[in-house]
Amino acid sequence: MASYVLTITCKSTRGIVASATGYLADIGCNIVDSSQFDDLQTGLFFMRLTFLSETGADRTSIVEGFAPVAEKFTMSYHFNDSEERMKVLLMVSRFGHCLNDLLYRWKIGALPIEIVGVVSNHFEYQKVVVNHDIPFHHIPVTKANKPQAEARIMDVVEQTGTELIVLARYMQILSDQMCQKMSGKIINIHHSFLPSFKGANPYKQAYERGVKLIGATAHYVTADLNEGPIIEQDIARITHAQSADDYVSIGRDVESQVLARAVHAHIHNRTFINGNRVVVFPPSPDSYASERMG
Repeated sequence: MASYVLTITCKSTRGIVASATGYLADIGCNIVDSSQFDDLQTGLFFMRLTFLSETGADRTSIVEGFAPVAEKFTMSYHFNDSEERMKVLLMVSRFGHCLNDLLYRWKIGALPIEIVGVVSNHFEYQKVVVNHDIPFHHIPVTKANKPQAEARIMDVVEQTGTELIVLARYMQILSDQMCQKMSGKIINIHHSFLPSFKGANPYKQAYERGVKLIGATAHYVTADLNEGPIIEQDIARITHAQSADDYVSIGRDVESQVLARAVHAHIHNRTFINGNRVVVFPPSPDSYASERMG
């Protein structure tokens, strides 16, 4: 039986759940998982349904039949085939821990995506990428050529049909134009639980301040650097006995885990941007196995 995921965003009102689930039941679909959230502050309603088509109905006919329901509630909605893998472009500079972690999870099936390529402004990880039979694109970036470099990146995006860009410690600031064009489709990992220590060496700053918690934040990219809607966060407790190098090592582990969880949530359609925040539904049966493998 074909498995699909329906995501819905609309203004909150009575009858949304009944109408959506009633339509699916009427066409012979069995709902296996459902999550919903009613934001009383914004007045928005968010819903994610996983369902099986027990009558063999294809996505096209399901989508067409749902149109009247969507129109009634002015829904923003999408039907996704659970078997289809999202096309993801990874971008990295000289720190490869997040890249290597994502490649490993992808290789063992814990991150069910189609990696269409890796873009880097350096050559450090070319061999690693090529050894995984993934296209490697070296696109150097300088102040003088930045517009041309971004144009080349967008060419890769368009040619590969990229649906999500993951900045796996890509240390270049993206232009407002690119952020707007790919709004909601770029995930970044920020090396801080909260963006308190900005700059090139946040762990050294944290060490000098004697912090007791370090962490990482994965967020969607906006024009404001490291200020986009937060998807996932985590922390690690440290002590006075640990060195600045320990901070770096521990921090890299946290970064890798946080970024992987954020990507996992996005590719399974569990994230909904809600203004400056993100609604993140918990793993469902269609994604639980790969979540556990990670």
